[in-house]
Amino acid sequence: MEFSTVSQLPKKTFRPRRRVALTLCLLLAPPMAHAQHQHAGATAQPPAATGERKALYWYDPMHPQYRSNKPGTAPDCGMELVPMYADGAAGQADHAPGTVQISAEKQQLTGIRTAAVERRTLTQSVHTIGIVQADESRLHKIHTKFPGWIDKLFIDFTGQAVRAGDPILAIYSPDLVSSQAEYLIAWRGERQLQGSPFTEAANNSQTLLDASRRRLLLWDITPQQIRALEESGKPQTAVTLHSPASGFVTVKDVYQGLYVTPEMTLYTVADLSQVWVLLDVYDYEMSNVRVGTPVTLSLTYYPGETFKGTIAYVYPYLDPKTRTNKVRVQLQNPDLRLKPEMFANADIHIPFADRLTVPDSAILDSGTQQVAFVASGNGYFEPRPVQVGQRTEGYSEILDGLREGEQVVVAANFMVDSESQLKAALNAMTAPTTQETTGDGKHQH
Repeated sequence: MEFSTVSQLPKKTFRPRRRVALTLCLLLAPPMAHAQHQHAGATAQPPAATGERKALYWYDPMHPQYRSNKPGTAPDCGMELVPMYADGAAGQADHAPGTVQISAEKQQLTGIRTAAVERRTLTQSVHTIGIVQADESRLHKIHTKFPGWIDKLFIDFTGQAVRAGDPILAIYSPDLVSSQAEYLIAWRGERQLQGSPFTEAANNSQTLLDASRRRLLLWDITPQQIRALEESGKPQTAVTLHSPASGFVTVKDVYQGLYVTPEMTLYTVADLSQVWVLLDVYDYEMSNVRVGTPVTLSLTYYPGETFKGTIAYVYPYLDPKTRTNKVRVQLQNPDLRLKPEMFANADIHIPFADRLTVPDSAILDSGTQQVAFVASGNGYFEPRPVQVGQRTEGYSEILDGLREGEQVVVAANFMVDSESQLKAALNAMTAPTTQETTGDGKHQH
C-alpha cells in the first residue's frame, strides 16, 4: 500500500520552468547512496539487507509534500523519488538550521575552499585630494606704526625674496622727525648733566632720554639708526624700515608716494620653508581619522616621487557645500619645491591593529543580513550570521558571530548557500500536513 502527505499547492503550474527546477534539484540533492527506482506501478523492492541504510520514505524533490513508501517516479512530473534515510534525518537534527552536508567528492567538484578566521592588522587607505598652502603661523604682515608718505621702495614687486633685516621702504613722517628732534635734545641734555652736582636734574635728563629712545625703538627704528642719528646730530627726513622676517612677498599694497597709516597692510611676507597641505575628507570617512595618522602625498609636478607626513590638525567643522572635513598635513620644505596652490593626491593610512578577520569572499551579503558558512567537520557547513566592521585589503573585520581558528568557506559559498536555502525550504515544505492522493495516485501541483 502507498501513502503520501500533500499540502495544498497553488493550482497554477510552472511547467515552463520544470526542466530548470529539475536540473537544480538534481545538482543540489545531498549525497546519498543511489536507490533503485522503478516507474509508477512497479513492485516494491525487497527489504534492505542487514547493515544497509534504512530509508524512511521516498519523496519528490520538486514537490517534497509527496511521499511514498517505495521508490519510483512522481506520477505527474516523472521525477525520480529520492530516499530520506533515518541516519540522515537524525544527523541534521544535531546541527543548526540550514546546515548542509556535502561529500568530499562534491566539494572537490564544486571547488569549495575554506580559510581560517585569524587576527591581523588591517590598514584602511582613504584617498583624497589636497592643496598646498603657506603655513599661517609663518605669515608676517608689515605695517608702519606712524603715518607718513612713502619716499622709496626697496621691495617693489610681489614674489620677491626678502630676508629678515633687509630694507623694505623709506618713509617721511612729520611725527617721526619730531620724535628724532626730541631724542637729540634729550641726548644732548643728558651729556651736559653727566657728573653734575645736581643729582635730581641729571636723573630727570636720563629718564627723558630713555623715554625718547624707547619711542623710537617701538616705532621700529633700529639701534644702528639711533646711533647714526646721534652721530649726525640732526633728524633724518626719510627713515628706512626693515623686514621683520624672511620669506617671499605674497601681498604688496604699497607704492611710492602713497600716504600710509598704521592700520594699512603694506606687505605680507610668507616663510615657505614649512608648508601646509589641506585635505578634504568626506564626513563618512572621518570616523577613524586622527591627529598623527600617516599620510602619503604625490604631486603630478614630481612624477614617481612621494612626500610623507602626518595629520597635524583636524578642523572642527565641515564645509557645508562639499560636506567634507578639512585636515591639515605639515611638511618641511627646505628646498622650496612645494609651492602654494599646488594640487596633491593623498592617501591617509588608517591602521586597525589586532582585528578578527576573514577574507572578503567569505561574507555573503543579502542586503539585510551578512552570513558566513562555517565548516563544522564531517562535511557539514553551518550558516552563521555575522557582524562586519571595516573592509580593506581584501579582508573583512568580524565584530561578532565567529571565533578565532574556525574555518569558513571562501570559494563556491554561493553553491553552499543555495543548497542550505533549498534544504531549509524542503524542511518547511515537509511540515506535517495530511491529504490523501487522488484516486489515480497523482498529487496536485
